[in-house]
Amino acid sequence: MTTSTRGAARTPAVLVLEDGRIFRGRAYGAVGETFGEAVFSTGMTGYQETLTDPSYHRQVVVMTAPHVGNTGINDEDMESRKIWVSGYVVRDPARVPSSWRSRRTLDEELDAQGVVGISGIDTRALTRHLRERGAMRVGIFSGDAVREDSALLARVQEAPQMKGANLAAEVATTEPYVVPAIGEKKFTVAAVDLGIKGMTPHRMAERGIEVHVLPATATVEDVYAVDPDGVFFSNGPGDPATADHPVSVMQGVLERGTPLFGICFGNQILGRALGFGTFKLKYGHRGINQPVQDRTTGKVEVTAHNHGFAVDAPLDRVSGTPFGRAEVSHVCLNDNVVEGLQLLDRPAFSVQYHPEAAAGPHDAAYLFDRFVSLMEGQRA
Repeated sequence: MTTSTRGAARTPAVLVLEDGRIFRGRAYGAVGETFGEAVFSTGMTGYQETLTDPSYHRQVVVMTAPHVGNTGINDEDMESRKIWVSGYVVRDPARVPSSWRSRRTLDEELDAQGVVGISGIDTRALTRHLRERGAMRVGIFSGDAVREDSALLARVQEAPQMKGANLAAEVATTEPYVVPAIGEKKFTVAAVDLGIKGMTPHRMAERGIEVHVLPATATVEDVYAVDPDGVFFSNGPGDPATADHPVSVMQGVLERGTPLFGICFGNQILGRALGFGTFKLKYGHRGINQPVQDRTTGKVEVTAHNHGFAVDAPLDRVSGTPFGRAEVSHVCLNDNVVEGLQLLDRPAFSVQYHPEAAAGPHDAAYLFDRFVSLMEGQRA
């Protein structure tokens, strides 16, 4: 429930975590109430891309950077049709945006889209709490939604958990659409939309790929109806343990040996398709400064992340799967979490992070070239 108001900055607001920790501040964006999973993002820029990333559906994002909103909101950097975060938490919002591209303030955009937020709280203390206790359910309340603390805590504890949530179909396109190749068309790719970001098909289009974006409910027959040279599975929200349909579709692609590339949720889908399990991370990886090593080259990349689940695959050996040998190709240097998989006997690979990152960094953009190489090899 939200109520739009231009006086939000002066309205008291309360943030309540499911373990009873409470922070008090001022309303930011829309006034009302919202619920979700409290997570933190370490990015110092690119907040517009974060807000419009469908992978953040049903999450309340805490920004660790203290000053947010200084470049305002423009009409070019949206990654999807709307803001997807359930709530937004900042310490010191910019009073006036300073960018020639800005069309309105971040506060105004949150208000216009009904996103309830809170400002003026100690986001450093909140982040430390989430690191120690783990991501958890949270509620933000402002205006008429504020009640006694015990009543607000009860509301938060009634909210649904992220574990077990099947959300991809809630954010994906309902109708297929085509992103044409830029310049000469070289390949056709069927992209299964599990929460795709707009920059992803654009990165492929830059390489001469015509991208057919399909709904999350697409079948194997739907995928091959576009006569693809390659198949892509996108990022998206929710628990990969619930994604039985995309796993089944991916197994059908693997059986045919079509070049395959997955990002984020797509990496978890590949892990499940190969027979590996998935698990929920304590507080996840979110931000644009995560170090990852490409084990195939030894190169270390600074990468953009947004994931609360990971693949449970062995780091120390090649694994046998129903589709041939597989290995972990990328690993996070902070905590040794699996950040990529590749098959050794079929043209398929995936990464857990975001090589398309519009706000940067761009260290991992080569992965789209690797996908092109697989399709070239298959054609040859």
